[in-house]
Amino acid sequence: MSPVDGTVIAAVPNMTDADVAVLAARLRAAQPEWEALGTRGRGKWLGQLRDWILDNETHLMSLIQQETGKVYGDASIEPSYGLMVLNYWIKNAEEFLRDGRPKPASPTQLTKQLTVSYRPFPLVGVISPWNWPLVMPLLDIPAALMAGCAVLSKPSELTPLTWLEVVRGWREDIEAPDVLGCATGAGATGRAVVDAVDMVQFTGSVRTGRAVAARAGERLIPCSLELGGKDPMIVLNDADIERTSAGAVWGAFVNAGQGCIAIERAYVEAGIYDDFVREVVSKTAALRVGTDIDAPFTADIGAMSSEAQLAIVERHVDDAVAKGAKVLAGGKRRPGPGFYYLPTVLVDVDHTMDIMREETFGPVLPIMKVPDAESALALANDSAFGLSGSVWTKDRRKGEALAERLEVGGVCVNNVCMTNFQLPLPSGGWKDSGIGARFGAAGGIRKYTRAQARVSERVEAKSEAHWYPFTPFKGGLIAKGSRFIEARDWRRRLGRSAGR
Repeated sequence: MSPVDGTVIAAVPNMTDADVAVLAARLRAAQPEWEALGTRGRGKWLGQLRDWILDNETHLMSLIQQETGKVYGDASIEPSYGLMVLNYWIKNAEEFLRDGRPKPASPTQLTKQLTVSYRPFPLVGVISPWNWPLVMPLLDIPAALMAGCAVLSKPSELTPLTWLEVVRGWREDIEAPDVLGCATGAGATGRAVVDAVDMVQFTGSVRTGRAVAARAGERLIPCSLELGGKDPMIVLNDADIERTSAGAVWGAFVNAGQGCIAIERAYVEAGIYDDFVREVVSKTAALRVGTDIDAPFTADIGAMSSEAQLAIVERHVDDAVAKGAKVLAGGKRRPGPGFYYLPTVLVDVDHTMDIMREETFGPVLPIMKVPDAESALALANDSAFGLSGSVWTKDRRKGEALAERLEVGGVCVNNVCMTNFQLPLPSGGWKDSGIGARFGAAGGIRKYTRAQARVSERVEAKSEAHWYPFTPFKGGLIAKGSRFIEARDWRRRLGRSAGR
């Protein structure tokens, strides 16, 4: 259904457990040959996927806008970001997955050659949300494919069309190996995916994330979870008003506020509060709400993805107003068809209000006045969530020091939402915002593998000193040799310990 006007766009299968099992078996069967290609061979296929996305960008953008209600500016982020991720893993996978050759920890082990290799999980499940239907799968799937895994993907039932088209292109247009499949359907389909794979990457709500983690625990398979956020913005008295207010408006309202790392609450020092609020309200009032599917860049704020999500936004705003908050901009639906909510600025907010405690995931920016930076920090950390946050100040050293004390997985100083664009950095949440990390250089691809430790002999003797038979002579020799090598002072090396 189109969030723009409620019309039906298309129908996709609601796959059953049996359907998912058949798809999973097919992908598993193709995985060994895919792994055998090596990183360079796999990289060639992902390079073709990159080129296919570029060649079909207009079509993909159209699908994104139709099924999400995004404006063109928000939709355009998706292919460009996805292409960056593809190129990153194509370029770096070989280095990140190369066998490690660690040195033995003790001179007593110098005859051993140590190796660490990274073998892929045969089948990885990637379950993606509805807010970024192209880029969210591309944040995870290229790394898993480059690691040598087959991937069973499951897009949201609200926005399945874009990713379904990518998987079709992989199979039919590129004619790539059959290691990327797409399961469509609702929650039961997602549960079937978790039951069919060897490792799962899930992005979505805390409630569903807990269920995924519980089932993964029952099956003893690893999972990586990126869940909700309630990302705080801390504005200090010396912040640049123009840049900070512009960052606040974009950071809160990008993609109609439907982003896990969007700004969900702002804490502003009293000395700059009035000027900051005035600039934010002025910039918010200038935003254009609507669709620009037929005329790109003629709107700034698009529709929300569903009636259910819009209802959450309404509930949060109504609760805040009932408890004393004031609406300075927006605060209601846009009249007419579609799931549109006007970009909203709230003041006189506090932590008794749902808008400051629960994830809103909509175009609302509540702004709270605080006396000082310490108060702002305490309030920012007073949350069950810990995904992302930002600090704004002209004093970079002060900003970095404050950022280090924020209880979140990623922090920007004088910017917003940028940690997720830095692929060498880990991208994950603390507290209820998840476990594991999406990126992080080598860690971002090795999470799709199983580390295998190997020990081989440089020099092969007829027997090892600690093998049978046990004798007083061998035992004493081993004990004395170990003491001589491992002790760090000569008294103990020579057996002259002061102990009992």
